[in-house]
Amino acid sequence: MYLRKSGFTLVEVLVASMIGAFVALVAVGTLKAISRSAEMVDNSVSAAAEVRFASNMIARDLANLYRDEKAEDMRLVGGVIESSEGPGSWLTLYSLGRVKARIDQPEGDVYEVEYSLLKDGAKSVLRRRLWPNPDRDAEPGGILTVIAEDIEIFGVRFFDGQEWQFEWPEEIKTIPEMVEVTIAAKSADGRSRGEPIMETFVVNFARSTWGEGGKKEEGEKAVERKE
Repeated sequence: MYLRKSGFTLVEVLVASMIGAFVALVAVGTLKAISRSAEMVDNSVSAAAEVRFASNMIARDLANLYRDEKAEDMRLVGGVIESSEGPGSWLTLYSLGRVKARIDQPEGDVYEVEYSLLKDGAKSVLRRRLWPNPDRDAEPGGILTVIAEDIEIFGVRFFDGQEWQFEWPEEIKTIPEMVEVTIAAKSADGRSRGEPIMETFVVNFARSTWGEGGKKEEGEKAVERKE
């Protein structure tokens, strides 16, 4: 009698191995795609949070702009910085603040605040300089902090009542009627291509009312955000 042996042929083993390898490749590719998508979502959420944080901080400082009857005691200036990485805006103003920057040192309630975008190769950060007790006769100083990273655009425009301008120099002794600020982060994939995360708001000084000593009184909402 002949005994019948059971098992798989070489062809069947090869076919099964190829099918298993194909399924494994598809699974690995799917997992990588899901991981990349999740990372892009996390980056987008983080970038949006940083843009919103920076926008709120700048809008608050502008809304608390210090006003005085003497033009030399007020300050709101800005312009454009040209660099090898492209143009960027800067903004400097006197702002009223109730929270001390340095707990262990005496401070008034008027601070010089400066915002500027630093681009260095692939690195680009939005910085805020807070200077307690500012002195025009001294070199600018204060506490320098980074409030947002991977910022592609920091743009500031000033409205003089007739047209928008990209500069508001010291020679102009009055403040503009409106200031528009635009902040945009890099796209979610970390490159300049694609739709950036952007926020634009306008601070309307003409709609704010002010009392004696530069103190802000109740008035219409001065900050307008654009979609």
